[in-house]
Amino acid sequence: MKKYIIIAILGLSTVFSSCNDELFLTPFQSIDQSIALSNDANVKSVLIGAYAETRDVDLYGGRLQLYGEMLGANGEVRWEGTFNQPREIFNKSIFVNNSFIEGTWAAAYRAINISNNVLDALEVVNEEDRDRVRGEALFLRGSMYFELIKLYALPYVAGNPASNLGVPLVLTPTREINEESFVSRNTVEEIYTQILSDLTQAESLLPASNSFLANSYVTAGQLSRVYLQMERFGDARDAANRAITLATGLQKTLIFNYMDAFNTEGNSAEDLYAIQVNTQDPANDMFLFYSLPEFGARGGDVAILANHLTQYETGDSRLDQFFTAAGELRTAKWRDQFRNVKVMRLAEMYLTRAEANFRESTAIGDTPLNDINLIRARVNLPAKTTLTLAEILQERKVELAHEGHIIHDVKRTRGSINDNTGTDVFAFDSPRMVFPIPQREMDANPNLVQNPGYGN
Repeated sequence: MKKYIIIAILGLSTVFSSCNDELFLTPFQSIDQSIALSNDANVKSVLIGAYAETRDVDLYGGRLQLYGEMLGANGEVRWEGTFNQPREIFNKSIFVNNSFIEGTWAAAYRAINISNNVLDALEVVNEEDRDRVRGEALFLRGSMYFELIKLYALPYVAGNPASNLGVPLVLTPTREINEESFVSRNTVEEIYTQILSDLTQAESLLPASNSFLANSYVTAGQLSRVYLQMERFGDARDAANRAITLATGLQKTLIFNYMDAFNTEGNSAEDLYAIQVNTQDPANDMFLFYSLPEFGARGGDVAILANHLTQYETGDSRLDQFFTAAGELRTAKWRDQFRNVKVMRLAEMYLTRAEANFRESTAIGDTPLNDINLIRARVNLPAKTTLTLAEILQERKVELAHEGHIIHDVKRTRGSINDNTGTDVFAFDSPRMVFPIPQREMDANPNLVQNPGYGN
C-alpha cells in the first residue's frame, strides 16, 4: 500500500494512506495536553519551544534576512553559492517545492501552533506571570503572521487588501489533523488586523525588561514595522517613539563605532531584539552564507557589487564594513562565527520615527532632521540642514543594508527591483516578488489556493 507523507497546513507531520488509514506522528508541541500543559512549569517550557522555533535558521536565525536581500538584490548584491534555493529567490524564479520556502512556512506555523497552545493553557500559569506569558505568546504569534504575510502574499499597499489572499489564520491549538485542519487562506486585511490585535495586546502586557526575550519596547518596534507596511504613518511614528523612549530609558543607545554593533557575542547596547548564538546553539544562516571559510563559514555565497558602494556618501564610515576576499567584495556584518543574529536595532526606530514624522509633518519625540542627523553623526557624516523624504529613505537603506529590510521597504514604497541581468524590472506587486504556497501544503490541504504565476 503506497503511502504519501505530507505536511499539513499547520506544519504537523501526518501520514495518509491511499485507503484512508491514518498514522499520526507526535511532534513536541502536540503531545498530550494533560502532559504538556498541565502546570506552570510545563507551559513556560512550551513557550520557550515557541521561541526556539522562531530562532531557527528558517526564520529569525537567518533566512528571513537572506530572503529580503535576495529578493531586493537590484544589481547591488549577487548570489554565488551552490544552493539552488536562494538562487531561485535571487532570480525571482521560484519553484513551488523550494525547500527553504517550505521550511519557513512550516516553522512559522509550528511557532504559531505552540503559541496557541500556550494561550489556551493560561489558567495553569502562576497568576503573577500570566500577563507576561500571554504577552510573549501573542508577540510570537503576531510576529510570525507578520513574517508570513510579507512573503507569501501581495503587499498591503497592492490592490485591495480586503480581497487579496493572505495566509491561513489559525487562532486555536491544533493537536491532531482532521477535516477542520484544512483551512482556507484569509485575506491580507484579516491577517494584518490579527497581527495588530496580537501585538497591541502584547505591548500592554509585557514588561519593559525581559532578558533577551520579548518585551514592551520590542513589541512597539514590531508594531512600527507593521504600521509602515500599512502606510499608517502616525501609528508607526508613535510606536517607534514608544520603543525609543522605553529602550533609551533602559540604557539602550547607538554604539559609537558603527561596526561595533555587529558580530557581538551577546546583545549590544544597540540591539532591541537579537537571536542568541553560541557554541551550543550555533545556527546562523547569515553567517553561513555571507562569511568565508577562514571564519568558519562556506565559500562566501553573497558578493557585494560595485553598484552598492555608490549608495554611500564619501566619508561614510559604514563603508568600513566592506572587504575583499575570495575575489569579491564582502560585508563584515555577518563575518564572525557564534555571533548574534540582529533582528531589530535601535537605529531602525530613529529612522522610522524620522520618516513617519516627516510624512505627517509632525515632530513627535524629535524632529526628522534631528533623528537623521543622529544616525549620520555616528558614521562621521556632516549634519543636514534640510531634508527630503528621498534622503530619509536613502539613509534607511544604507544604515540597514544587508540586514533583510530592503525588499519590504521597496514594496511598501511601491518601488521596483531590476532582475540580475538588468533587462527585466519587477514591480512591487509583481507575482514574482511573492513566494509560492509550498507545494507540500497544497498537496496536504485541498482548500488552499496557489499564488498567481505558480500554477494550480
